[in-house]
Amino acid sequence: MKKSRFAALTLSASLLLSGVVMMPADFGGQVTAEAAKPGNPAAFDQKVISRIDAERIYSDVRYLSETIGPRVAGTAEEREAASLIRERLESYGYQIEVQEFSIPDKMVGHLATSNGDEVEASFPSGSAETPEGGLTAQLYDAGFGSPADFTVEAEGKIALISRGGFAFREKIDNAAAAGAVGVIIYDNSEASGPPNMSIGEDAPLPVAGIKKVSGEALLEDIVATGGTVTLKVDALTGQTSQNIIATRAPKHVNNPDIVHVSAHFDSVPLAPGASDNATGTATALEIARVLKSYPLDKEVRFAFVGAEEIGLVGSAHYVSTLTDDEISRSIANFNMDMVGTAWENATAIFMNTLDGQPNIVTEAALSAQERIGTPSELILYQRGASDHVNFHEAGIPAVNFIRREPGTAALEPYYHTPQDTIEHVSQERLKEAGDLVGSALYSVIRKN
Repeated sequence: MKKSRFAALTLSASLLLSGVVMMPADFGGQVTAEAAKPGNPAAFDQKVISRIDAERIYSDVRYLSETIGPRVAGTAEEREAASLIRERLESYGYQIEVQEFSIPDKMVGHLATSNGDEVEASFPSGSAETPEGGLTAQLYDAGFGSPADFTVEAEGKIALISRGGFAFREKIDNAAAAGAVGVIIYDNSEASGPPNMSIGEDAPLPVAGIKKVSGEALLEDIVATGGTVTLKVDALTGQTSQNIIATRAPKHVNNPDIVHVSAHFDSVPLAPGASDNATGTATALEIARVLKSYPLDKEVRFAFVGAEEIGLVGSAHYVSTLTDDEISRSIANFNMDMVGTAWENATAIFMNTLDGQPNIVTEAALSAQERIGTPSELILYQRGASDHVNFHEAGIPAVNFIRREPGTAALEPYYHTPQDTIEHVSQERLKEAGDLVGSALYSVIRKN
């Protein structure tokens, strides 16, 4: 891995995280003590923060989440978002690459009762399919789905199982062993949407997930009366997603260092994806606009990736296309995911790294915070679960910027639900994220 001049800053970042205040690192410019004071940014920071437009970011979040809506991998809505991103970046003068890639088969379906009611449901990847006309059967109340919860009465019925206690797949396998013909798992908390379940590959039965209130209604209205449900699950095959890569290379610099900025633009089923991740996408677009013409001495690549929500597939594809030379020249990844939630408890910006250690990105962000007076606490935290994982595993120092609750590290309650809407996004926090990440990024890539 190529070493950069920022490697020497690890000690200062560690001391900052320990509460020891140090002068911010000089990223090649003359930063005086006076200019470094919070609220008195250096001249190169001012070139970024004076131009970051929160209203523009918020407008893009609104368009992605309300006009387009849920942007599930492989759907027309995800492609529409990709087209918007591509056209915008082309208008800024970036060199654009569109990467199309295959994604795993996806399950779709519906669930209805013999009373004529449609039940809102999710259908996890790996579920078995039903016959073409669907599967109609009585329900069997299987409790939590342990072996002891099944009797011979389960045979030929669809098992209705509560979430909790042990893994989804174990519940499904127990139902199959008892002779059930399908599984419906209902949530054990008052979430506003059906659970998005991970059940592995090639499950032995068709599976649906529903809300707690829906499960309780089925127990009362269908199980208790001997009614039936019709479960239909089909696989969508041969689908593709896409990445939009926008590149600016410095002039008159041979084999420059490369800095990657990433954000995913897809969402989970049923969720408009305002916070997750229209906020990261829109903020990255705004930073790309601001930096479209400033002199650079490093190559910057904005990687807007699809199919994050089904296993970080888009970023994995992007990183797999990098040559050994490109990886050796790659010094940083700034990843933004859920950076603008209005949830009042999310008072901190977490800097997630896969190993929990500081790196060039955390150092640049901490120094930028000191210079520009970012109001929110920055917390270095060990966690994966976003696209920075694939960059890290390729040997590229990577950080996921995301808002969470200090202490608990909890995400907003609207996460992965139909309530992930624009009303739960903060324009002020979008501005803060744009200022922080934009300033930190520019301090790394700018021409000295």
